[in-house]
Amino acid sequence: MMGFYSSNSVLNSAFSPCVSSGSLYFSRRIRRRTPFFFVQESPLRFCRKCTTTMVLVDKEEKGPNWVDLNHHHHHHHITEEQEEAISRIPVNMSKRCQALMKQIIICFSEKDSFCCDDMLAAWVKRMKPIRADWLSLLKHLNTLDSPFYIKVAEYALLEDSFEANPRDYTKIIHYYGKLNQIQDAENTLVAMKNRGFLIDQVTLTAMLQSYSKAGYHRLAQDTFNHVKLLGEPLDYRSYGSMIMAYIRAGTPEKGEALLREMDSLDICAGREVYKALLRSYSMSGDPQGSKRVFDALQIAGVTPDAKLCGLLINAYSVSGQSQNARLAFENMRKAGIKATDKCVALVLSAYEMEEKLNEALGFLVELEKDSIVVGKEASAVLARWFKKLGVVEEVELLLREFSSHNTV
Repeated sequence: MMGFYSSNSVLNSAFSPCVSSGSLYFSRRIRRRTPFFFVQESPLRFCRKCTTTMVLVDKEEKGPNWVDLNHHHHHHHITEEQEEAISRIPVNMSKRCQALMKQIIICFSEKDSFCCDDMLAAWVKRMKPIRADWLSLLKHLNTLDSPFYIKVAEYALLEDSFEANPRDYTKIIHYYGKLNQIQDAENTLVAMKNRGFLIDQVTLTAMLQSYSKAGYHRLAQDTFNHVKLLGEPLDYRSYGSMIMAYIRAGTPEKGEALLREMDSLDICAGREVYKALLRSYSMSGDPQGSKRVFDALQIAGVTPDAKLCGLLINAYSVSGQSQNARLAFENMRKAGIKATDKCVALVLSAYEMEEKLNEALGFLVELEKDSIVVGKEASAVLARWFKKLGVVEEVELLLREFSSHNTV
């Protein structure tokens, strides 16, 4: 079972860089003990995995380049999918990078990582890449969403020619965070510390986002406290990630408290943070919390849309406050926001919960006056309600009207 470290233990870890099972921590001596290309003196090299023959040539003053003999003389061995992938290699990419990309496409199309490190070792030895080459490769692999992006990125970290800096480690932490691979993200943080790089706010925020997304709110809290201890002003990313962690933990009130703290520091939260907090209160049937967040987002300059208004209406609806649900609906329309069928359905559901049929019919009359057509979702609420009341003919009439509207 995967183990997790607290932020403290990760930051203060004294693990040796060579004891972890992660690919970041194998020393160069161990990692490259098996050469990818066999014959030391011959210009011909053979890939054990895919039997692609490569020859090394000197091409004018541009230096060594790989020429893919398999591509030129055994064209039928390359699939159409591989041909397509090769054709998408950027023309402005250096020749040495294009050569490696072709090798990756031909040998590892099936996401097989066999001897990937050996191939990279041979490429580095022969092609003498510079940082710009590594970055070009990583950019293209990332664009392709290639499984080799992370393998090349981790390999590059230990290469002198890559000239690794803290942001390179942070990008890998972000990558693992998006995949919820928390152990790998933590291992990257440990490797970064062992390398002597400063663990700064940007890196800690990347860890905070990873913990938050994965639902480890206690580890997120520990990391958030570490960020504060750095003594630098926190940015909206740190606050936003912690608020999201509280929301996922089912404690939106703690997230709201942080939102107020942000407001006092004139730090603007993103629209998605407000929306997530509003949704949390709305789905739990807390109209007071929903109203507070709805008001706060407007004060912060976020313009409400039908979805945000729908969340407020829903909070009133599920808590059985039909009058407030109707009022929120009318306020939405007064603000010039077009009423959606979802919002209409939520108001009708509120009336249904309180069994206020006359109010619901009056609401429908008002909608008709304003030429607002009752759609599928709102019709379903009425159909369910009318069936419960035993008013079958009205249901059939309603369904016929809805059908005719749909065919127009």
